[in-house]
Amino acid sequence: MPTFPFEIVSPEKLLFTGEVEAVVVPGMEGEFTVLKDHSPVMSVLKPGIVEIDETAAVKTQLFVRGGFADVSPNGLTILAEYAIPLAELDSARLDADVTAAEADVARAKDDESRRIATEKRDQLIELRGVLKL
Repeated sequence: MPTFPFEIVSPEKLLFTGEVEAVVVPGMEGEFTVLKDHSPVMSVLKPGIVEIDETAAVKTQLFVRGGFADVSPNGLTILAEYAIPLAELDSARLDADVTAAEADVARAKDDESRRIATEKRDQLIELRGVLKL
């Protein structure tokens, strides 16, 4: 399968850079898969799992908590608000994320901020249920 350049960066570090066959991205409007020569698109990310297929046999999963994905002729770049290898995600860390999201809801100053914070909190709670953490 043809490959394309991909990198995912968080404020803390570069989590992955290299040639990949496919990446599944948790876009705000739904998951989408990026393959070589994908049409250019930008998407806001929702909390979820980025699935990286380096090859058919080598796959990596990362948990992201928001950010942006930019698909261009040069490949895919994800700027994650927060990202961690899925293998390192535990219930305590996810519970802390939910607690922080609940605090964001409580601090929201207007309806739009409250809606966004509530949506993020609900996505984290749903993810916790799906991952059974």
